[in-house]
Amino acid sequence: MIDIDSDQQVKATAKFVRMSPRKVRRVLDQIRGRSYREALIMLEFMPYKSCEPILKVLRSAVANAEHNNGLDPVSLYISEAYADQGPVLKRFRPRAQGRAFQIRKPTCHIAIAVAPGTEA
Repeated sequence: MIDIDSDQQVKATAKFVRMSPRKVRRVLDQIRGRSYREALIMLEFMPYKSCEPILKVLRSAVANAEHNNGLDPVSLYISEAYADQGPVLKRFRPRAQGRAFQIRKPTCHIAIAVAPGTEA
C-alpha cells in the first residue's frame, strides 16, 4: 500500500500514439502503483512494443515533477496511468471481385501521473 498526497500529482501525456489502447493498458496495469525506479526496470525488460512510448511519458512526468515542482525522483510513485482511445485511422484494401476491405488503425492517448509517496 502506498500513501500518496494527491495535491502533488504531476502529469505527462502522449497523444495520438499509433498503437491500440488495449495493448498499452496491458503494460500500464503492470506498472501502476509502483515506484519510479521499479517501473523503469520493468519497462526496460518487458518484451512489448508499447513499453517505448510509455517509458517516454514516464520519464517526461518525472522530469516535470523534478523541474517544475522540485520533487526528488527517488521518492516518486506512479499514482495514475491510463490509455484512452484516440481517433481511428481508416484505410481500405482491395479484395476480390472489386470489393474493398476496411483496415482500422487505432491510436491512443497515454497519460501518467506521478506523486511523492512513502510505502506504508
